[in-house]
Amino acid sequence: MKLNIPYHLENYIGGNLIGPLSGNFIDNFNPATGEIVGQIPESNEKDINIAVEAAKKAFPAWSVSPVEQRFRILNRIAELIEENLEELAIAETNDNGKPLWLAKEVDIPRASSNFRFFATGIMHFATESHNMEDKAINYTLRQPIGIVGCISPWNLPLYLFTWKIAPALAAGNCVIAKPSEVTPVTAFLLSKICKEAGLPDGVLNIVHGTGAVTGEAIVKHPDVKAISFTGSTKAGERIATLAAPKFKKLSLELGGKNPNIIFADVANHEGSWKKMLYNTIRSSFANQGEICLCGSRILIEESIYEKFKTDFIDWINKGLKVGDPLEEETKQGAIVSKVHFDKIIRCIDTAKQEGGKILCGGKAVKLEGRCANGYFIEPTVIEGLGPQCKTNQEEIFGPVVTLQTFKTEEEAIELANATQYGLAASIWTNGIGKANRVAAKVESGIIWINCWLLRDLRTPFGGVKNSGVGREGGWEALKFFTESKNVCIEL
Repeated sequence: MKLNIPYHLENYIGGNLIGPLSGNFIDNFNPATGEIVGQIPESNEKDINIAVEAAKKAFPAWSVSPVEQRFRILNRIAELIEENLEELAIAETNDNGKPLWLAKEVDIPRASSNFRFFATGIMHFATESHNMEDKAINYTLRQPIGIVGCISPWNLPLYLFTWKIAPALAAGNCVIAKPSEVTPVTAFLLSKICKEAGLPDGVLNIVHGTGAVTGEAIVKHPDVKAISFTGSTKAGERIATLAAPKFKKLSLELGGKNPNIIFADVANHEGSWKKMLYNTIRSSFANQGEICLCGSRILIEESIYEKFKTDFIDWINKGLKVGDPLEEETKQGAIVSKVHFDKIIRCIDTAKQEGGKILCGGKAVKLEGRCANGYFIEPTVIEGLGPQCKTNQEEIFGPVVTLQTFKTEEEAIELANATQYGLAASIWTNGIGKANRVAAKVESGIIWINCWLLRDLRTPFGGVKNSGVGREGGWEALKFFTESKNVCIEL
């Protein structure tokens, strides 16, 4: 199949590609060039209403379809994503600003894996029974909720869009999905893939528009029974305010201000040291730092601080090229939008005002040629700021990290827990006892020991505190998108 991208994108409702009922569109920009490259529907509650009606029409048949049928369709979607990897990766890079090699190696393959994982998973999703000796037997039905809303962010557009849609569809639900208005293109292309794969009309409806209008219309609609959202804590708070009084099921994966804890014993072994440095560079600046799991607060044991700082800055200066996302040697691409670019620059200015010392970076990058008007920022490292300053408390979501020191294990834990967030943490140590002690006490939903972003799709994913509620991944996702019903039969 050929995935053509029109200048005016369309909504995917009831199996058809249609424009917004209002006739209004929003400009879509390529962040690497600053140019308008297309327009997306500015949908409103009227578009959501017709999407919900299409989903209601499709739900009775889809909800009771054999799991093998769902497997075949979702697995075919996975295959088509793989077959169109090159086109999807280029679309993702042009829309988001990330390096093309990253989209090819991570984003698009993971989108395919999401569909394949849940296509297979639903074939093995089992329920429980409980025998009451000679009195009765209880068994549990797990039934699809109905119509669910899936709202995804701009940092990993197709990757996170499919992470929500795939389990919802596998469980037998019909979906109203909204990608970010900042990065809409691969979601539009997914609609073509789903049509080609034979997904019944109305089972998946993809509606474009802003969070404030389109997203809220999804959340508010009385026939949408559950919301799965990934995005900022502020937006998650708004969604909870709207959905909670209606007793909708909620999964909110929100912000992070993740600690990367480095103990001195890592320096005792050259291989461990190099592995830590390499992965700390990745966790600091991968995807321009626009990943909720990035380690934006680096906590270093005091005795190795100078060695770490010297080696870390040296690696950045030698190997972290900021450049055109389409060039193979580029390690850091464009910031996703002008709005977000301006926010990151303001955050760096705030760090300076708070007394932070810029060790490297701190400025916008002006490229030549095609990307002369793009939104690029140097990888930035800041020291000299305490745990309670704004820079160490608020999520920047860009290529900016801070360095802090600690003397004891207890102080490391205290610093790690000194924010309102609790999504992820990395711990670097050669002491297995220390690793387990610290992992148990750090307030995060995900802990990596001597690694970062090593993901198994079977494991629960989510955070604590202001990083959200609920869990995604594996059986957790399939349980979220189903309702349990106990049936008791007296013998």
